Amino acid sequence: MKAAPFSYVRPTRLDDVVAELERAESTGGGKVIAGGQSLLPVLAMRLGRPKTLVDITRVRELAELQDDVGTVRIGAAVRQRRVERELARRVPLVGRALPWVGHREIRSRGTVCGSLAHADPSAELPAVALCLDATLTVVGPEGRRRVPAAEFFTGAMSTVLAPAELVTSVTVPTPRAGEGFGFEELARRHGDFALAGAAARVRRDGDAVTEAALVGFGVADRAQHRDLTVPMAQAVSQHGADEKALTTTLAEAVDQIAAEVVTASDAHASQQYRRRLMRVLGTRALVRAWTDSRRRTHA
Repeated sequence: MKAAPFSYVRPTRLDDVVAELERAESTGGGKVIAGGQSLLPVLAMRLGRPKTLVDITRVRELAELQDDVGTVRIGAAVRQRRVERELARRVPLVGRALPWVGHREIRSRGTVCGSLAHADPSAELPAVALCLDATLTVVGPEGRRRVPAAEFFTGAMSTVLAPAELVTSVTVPTPRAGEGFGFEELARRHGDFALAGAAARVRRDGDAVTEAALVGFGVADRAQHRDLTVPMAQAVSQHGADEKALTTTLAEAVDQIAAEVVTASDAHASQQYRRRLMRVLGTRALVRAWTDSRRRTHA
């Protein structure tokens, strides 16, 4: 199929992008396009029929990648491959997740912020943003606002963005001393949508766990975040660095999350299989995050 007819504009200033989106709102709706790797298939299948596409790739400030003290800010037009090349060590969880996003050719066009705004429940980057407590900057006719990732996603392909708003950047904290990460995913083939996946973050002070978070994706209408600080701390207190014992002890805590998997059975996997995957992948991600945190003695 081919996309329904649409107008195409390519502003060079952020104010003009917002003005175009506001104008499109009264004439049939508009969509922002940067890489188009998610949007173009939607248009081709006519699942979406915006009257106007607003290309943001000529807005210079949206192509900025800023590495500041304690944070990294990724502009809306920054390609995933650029982040993969330049920030994989600076933000390890992003670096571990990006190779799972489609194929290299997809990532050389797709953008990080585009994936967040698309809000696919089986996508890796929304889960990573939740796990890292990232903050999205949103601009629209009413001005600029900052939205925590925990409040940004409202459902499948659904966010808090108003029709004339766009994500201009995402700010991600860089690791602190004693912070480690784990990422696990299973797909039928590499580059396919995840059947289930998990991102984990563990922070320690000495040998004590002070924070542990697990995010599952591909298991509900949006990525699911759980605070597992207490069970993680108890497991580490009992078993220390014994990964096999940790896995056994943590399985019960992760099992409670796996039981909440609501993605229905389909041609790719049953609901029960996804629950089993969440249990295995979630436990593995937590254990790897703990092991990683023990290697990271400096921020």
